[in-house]
Amino acid sequence: MGPVVQSSRPWVEKYRPRQVKDVAHQEEVVRVLTNTLETANFPHMLFYGPPGTGKTTTALAIAHQLFGPELYKSRVLELNASDDRGINVVRTKIKDFAAVAVSSGSRQSGYPCPPYKIIILDEADSMTEDAQNALRRTMETYSRVTRFIFICNYISRIIEPLASRCAKFRFKSLSEEIMSSRILHICKEEGLSLDSEALSTLGTISEGDLRRAITYLQSAARLFGSLISSENLIGVSGVIPLGVVQSLFAACRSGEFDVANKVVTDIIAEGYPVSHILSQLFDVITAAEDIPDDQKAKICKRLAEADKRLVDGADEYLQLMDVASNTMRALCNLEQEFEA
Repeated sequence: MGPVVQSSRPWVEKYRPRQVKDVAHQEEVVRVLTNTLETANFPHMLFYGPPGTGKTTTALAIAHQLFGPELYKSRVLELNASDDRGINVVRTKIKDFAAVAVSSGSRQSGYPCPPYKIIILDEADSMTEDAQNALRRTMETYSRVTRFIFICNYISRIIEPLASRCAKFRFKSLSEEIMSSRILHICKEEGLSLDSEALSTLGTISEGDLRRAITYLQSAARLFGSLISSENLIGVSGVIPLGVVQSLFAACRSGEFDVANKVVTDIIAEGYPVSHILSQLFDVITAAEDIPDDQKAKICKRLAEADKRLVDGADEYLQLMDVASNTMRALCNLEQEFEA
């Protein structure tokens, strides 16, 4: 089969659920918000959970279902992490939008149209603490005419005074079954062929993030046409092939520094991100049945330390070599214990 005809529109947007009831695998959230839509009794809300689980989709859907296409633009303010959301924006843009009262509620064209506005702050955990503190007063002063929806991955990064003012909704990671069902639906709509191995690979590399899975699928379709293999998906995802990580682990098992050094040098030369290598090496080590838990703990502690140093800007080769050396030492000590 030839390449499928691609539209320029991202599939993430094309297949985004338009109604709250269509959001997958968040039954408790959907049940509560469906009742909110019926009564239009809308508190401040805080959506939190892993990426790609439906938080932004749910916020946009509930806003559209409350106000409809005509009133949406005048009643809803969306701000993302790409926008400047320091304290000045809170004092100007957000405050100015929140302060303006709206007409009393009356249903229009079948939409509830309650008498308040909604401000959606996506990726709210990236807001500065000063900006979050400035929001407290705005929320209290204009609560009669404005409601807030905060969306974040880490609820711990939202200051307690803000979090305590909101009804909290936790979004769960999507199960493999739910992911597969949605991906197969998109494949059917787009005329793609995905075998069971490729479907399983897509679920693994996207790690419960449906947005990421759909993005990988669209990228693979653009590059490889309608027949998509497991290798195609790995190629577009940037995930490091398992063989590379296993070769590093085998070099550590060999106990020979020169062997490990060569593998590490080759990994750096290939341009693989070391942070991803560490993450996948963690999976390989924790799954190894012949390594005792205390040795696994020592190795994983080194992985965590190296990952932190990488975040701080340390040299990738040195950090990977440090991990390899300490893994080698832990495994050599294990062999000596067995021999004794």
